[in-house]
Amino acid sequence: MSQNPFEALGGGGFDMNALLQQAQQMQEQLASAQARLAESTVDGTVAGGAVTATVNGVGELVGVEIKAGGFDGSDPDDLADLADMIVAAYRDAKAQADALASEALGPLAGGLPETPPGAPGQLGF
Repeated sequence: MSQNPFEALGGGGFDMNALLQQAQQMQEQLASAQARLAESTVDGTVAGGAVTATVNGVGELVGVEIKAGGFDGSDPDDLADLADMIVAAYRDAKAQADALASEALGPLAGGLPETPPGAPGQLGF
């Protein structure tokens, strides 16, 4: 019986160093793509720009802008509407950030299955 269990795979040998080098290269590419995503931003807007949420490429909320004059803060319903619009603007921006992440990280995933519905996104959010 052979001492090398990989001989059965054909080619006689298995280059573990080449495999490790390839894995390290993929890890570096992934880290680079994640760094680029963290530096990029996308905006989500609602109500004709009354509320804009800014999210970076990894899904972190980095800013909220509320157009002046639309909300006075004295009416509880007005404040509830504002809160709903902030959430909607964030969701819009987050969807764009997820698409950006899919585009940037997709080639590095190497055919991994897509995230099932309701599960956290590719980056865990």
